[in-house]
Amino acid sequence: MAGQPLNQPAEIPAELDRWNWGAFFLNWIWGIGNSTFVALLALIPVVNIIMIIVLGARGSRWAWQNRAWRDAEQFRKTQRNWAIAGLVVWVVGIGGCATMVGSIPYVLKGSDAYHMTMDRLRADDRVKAALGDDLADSFWVGGHLNVNANGAGDAQFGIPVHGAKGKGTAYSTAVRTAGTWSLRLLVVRVEGADAPIVLINEDHVPIPNAAIGI
Repeated sequence: MAGQPLNQPAEIPAELDRWNWGAFFLNWIWGIGNSTFVALLALIPVVNIIMIIVLGARGSRWAWQNRAWRDAEQFRKTQRNWAIAGLVVWVVGIGGCATMVGSIPYVLKGSDAYHMTMDRLRADDRVKAALGDDLADSFWVGGHLNVNANGAGDAQFGIPVHGAKGKGTAYSTAVRTAGTWSLRLLVVRVEGADAPIVLINEDHVPIPNAAIGI
């Protein structure tokens, strides 16, 4: 190979022909740095799933053949640095995603619409009778919250709730007008009960199995 040191054999030594974590974690970035441009296939959707595995399995062999290395130790050290860099990138990326996902319940629970929903649930005698006076919400809640600068907005929540007598899920819809929230729908489905508890249904939404339409 042109430019290849005389002491570098064409075939990679067996002790270096191992799984390449740098190629697996950083795929196309590692490919550019190691003159292994086939790694750019990792940019193609669907193909990338297969390619990153292929790179992990054959990356060391390709890097040895495609670049000039002073000796085995230089190759080993360089690939180790790639592996460390790749691991750091993945850990930071996964940590960032986990932080974003974990922050969603805090954002939802910090809204006035959420507090209004929970206050209404805790004050309702039917909810107390079904779930208990010590009503509490779980950490993970679903839904969305939209607040505009002009004072408008909307929110929907799916809130797992529980108390001494049972547990269930509260569903609410709220609308924000001129900076003020109002609940439009609030329903609690209690585990083990066929009929939901309808606290608010301002827009007369059809609710399956509801005993009384509000």
